[in-house]
Amino acid sequence: MTGVFISFEGGEGLGKSLQAARLVESLKARGREVVHTREPGGTAAGEHIRDLVLHAREAPLSAEAQALLFSAARAELVREVIGPALAAGRLVVADRFFDSTLAYQGYGHGADLDGLRAMTRFAVGDVIPQRTFLIDAPVDVVLARLGARAGSRWDRFHGTDRAFYERVRDGYLRLAAADPARFVVVKGDRSEDAIAADILREVDALLGAPA
Repeated sequence: MTGVFISFEGGEGLGKSLQAARLVESLKARGREVVHTREPGGTAAGEHIRDLVLHAREAPLSAEAQALLFSAARAELVREVIGPALAAGRLVVADRFFDSTLAYQGYGHGADLDGLRAMTRFAVGDVIPQRTFLIDAPVDVVLARLGARAGSRWDRFHGTDRAFYERVRDGYLRLAAADPARFVVVKGDRSEDAIAADILREVDALLGAPA
């Protein structure tokens, strides 16, 4: 694979999707060919799975069932979108990838981490981001931002308790500490512009572009 794969991770309400979109916009403005995708989603199957796993309130799902659904969507995304784009030398920016499953279903809900890692290897093979931006902030920030979204469409991960979000944050930070060559932890309790500038600077270094 000759392309570059960048992923964005983080807790709810911290601007992960916004920062991924801003990076894509900045890179395209420089003439880069960028594929922008999200998880779960990005394919016909993935979008159906997204609606089920995130928004089907009438369908309770165990942590293991959630992980299997996310991995199914991820397998399709890798084979239909990410893999071909990387093989063609393109730059791929993903709003979440497999670290989300480890953080949410593993650390957050207590699913077996070794099992999740084995399932992830089966789903994605050797497709691993070269750089993962973890947008991080104290859980108080997460809860405040989720509170501001009251009344929006129901989401399976927006109504859990504080302890869950603490476990998810701790899980992400553990993942980042274990793989410092891939992860960049970005303080998420700052202005959108400051966060975007830091991310673009890191991507310029990764791509060998002038700062």
